[in-house]
Amino acid sequence: MTTRLNLSLTRRLLSVGTCALLAYASAQAYAQQAFSLTSPGLADGGTLDSSHAASANNCGGRNISPALQWHNAPAGTKSFAVTISDPDGAKGLGVVHWVVYGIAPSATGLAAGEAAPAGSAAGLNVTGGPGYHGPCPPVGEVPHHYVVQVFALDLAPGALPAGLKKDALFEAIQGHVLAATSTVLRYGR
Repeated sequence: MTTRLNLSLTRRLLSVGTCALLAYASAQAYAQQAFSLTSPGLADGGTLDSSHAASANNCGGRNISPALQWHNAPAGTKSFAVTISDPDGAKGLGVVHWVVYGIAPSATGLAAGEAAPAGSAAGLNVTGGPGYHGPCPPVGEVPHHYVVQVFALDLAPGALPAGLKKDALFEAIQGHVLAATSTVLRYGR
């Protein structure tokens, strides 16, 4: 009886262990296949080099956008949109540093300093102009957070007009986002 009980218990433990192992493997496979974003050479929460800061107003930078790479875009992606904003800026009201959309579905990232890839549309940043506008937090403040977001869209490149502000872009892509991913970078002076 004891041997039978031990054998039954062993089978149950093996069954539970197998289920746990399969669940773990499934979770790992999903994590590896999830739409993700990195900035090469920087971990999430990493500090931007001063070259990425604004070049005007004694900000000390060269206004070079950070390199971005995204992976595992979902099936059906027809274009990408990228935004960078600073929720700490303007005394907590936020500052938009970059809006670009209509990026070809074959793209897997943007090189450092790449303003808007051919065929994409530039939105408006905090200055009211197109393109990337680097960070320039006040001297002595705690480093600000720069939220980089990439959206995989079911909209073809050219579906949206150039010159949208971030809020207008978000309104226009509502219902068209297949997946989104983000990373946070920091910068202080």
